[in-house]
Amino acid sequence: MFTDDFRPAPYWWDHAPREDPTPTDLPRTVDVLVVGSGYTGLHAALRVARAGRSVLVVDAEAHGHGASSRNGGQISTSVKPGKAALTRKYGAEIANGILADGQASREYIEDFVRSEGIDCNFQVPGRFHGAHTARQYEKLAAGAGGNDTFMVPRASQHEELGTDAYFGGIVYPHHASLHPGRYHAGLLEKVRAAGVQLVSHCPVEALAPDNGVTRVSTRHGSVRAGRVIVATNGYTTGLTPSLQRRVIPIGSYIIATEELPRPVMDRLMPKDRILSDTRKLVYYYRPSPDRKRILFGGRVSLRETDARATAPLLRAELIRLFPELGDVRISHSWSGFVGYTFDSLMHIGQDEGIYYAMGYCGSGVGMASYLGMKLGLMAVDDPAGETTLAKLPFPGRPYYRGDPWFLAPSIAAYRLRDRLGF
Repeated sequence: MFTDDFRPAPYWWDHAPREDPTPTDLPRTVDVLVVGSGYTGLHAALRVARAGRSVLVVDAEAHGHGASSRNGGQISTSVKPGKAALTRKYGAEIANGILADGQASREYIEDFVRSEGIDCNFQVPGRFHGAHTARQYEKLAAGAGGNDTFMVPRASQHEELGTDAYFGGIVYPHHASLHPGRYHAGLLEKVRAAGVQLVSHCPVEALAPDNGVTRVSTRHGSVRAGRVIVATNGYTTGLTPSLQRRVIPIGSYIIATEELPRPVMDRLMPKDRILSDTRKLVYYYRPSPDRKRILFGGRVSLRETDARATAPLLRAELIRLFPELGDVRISHSWSGFVGYTFDSLMHIGQDEGIYYAMGYCGSGVGMASYLGMKLGLMAVDDPAGETTLAKLPFPGRPYYRGDPWFLAPSIAAYRLRDRLGF
């Protein structure tokens, strides 16, 4: 089922390979030090540098090695809890503010890509969100409205997607897509042009208060930083134990098919939409930017495992949706960690003097960029960094210290709920 040139690495890296290690000469002092060179860290660094402060970005791996170069490249306005649930918990004002942040994140990334001239295959094809049961279609229809969304009944489904596996769905016409590897590479160029120093393959080993600043100890030496930003999301470690107790790393797995004939792509994905469904264990997929392949992702294992082992499972689900792909082979298979939270919301703020933004819960491309920008403004005391999300408590759970021991039983329960149509 694998092509002769199969790669156990992200498809995106074919067009935007990870950089070799950078020189390890570190400054003795810096205004702001950023841990993590994904979307969040780079957007934060860019704002700090453009405010005239000195910035150092360090990463334990190659720049963008984590989810920023591994995700599906889908951009939405979504915040997982709905308006009614948010209003019950926080009141109408906070609920509206959270939803406004979701909308602002979508607008921000398009404005940034276009104004900065980043070549990353950005487009606005919209999203088709399929109902995996008739009950789920009715729930989608009951909640539809606003932002030009519209329902697609099962009888018209083939106008959106060449499958009979769904019971209709809903279209979000303003949802967007991009090439995550090229987007990260373009963002990296902007950060360098702003004068930011970046050092890869430089794990941070300790953060310690030191006479009003923070001493940051790394494998290649120590730096005194006026302020520290931790932008590690699903890769958060014991370096910041308080944050590690609040974010849940969950592996997501993706495959890319071999190149498919143009008539097949046009039949299966006629409108170039990004795609997802109503399962708790959601599948997300899309055509590649050149419309030659299908990229298909989701969670198909109870525990974290090798991406080569999950490839056959993802392929089977792809064929279930599109039976005519019964002979399709896999050219790439990879995984990455997303950061979930106990309240299904993203969070930004300060914790024991450390600035952070994380917990994007599957909406990472737009929200990581947006909150990275906000985080950079916060770090230079710019009032424009204010956001409703900074007003929320960041909950943890007793007995959780960063190892999601509850993941396997939770996934098993979600899998049962999906089969029963809840």
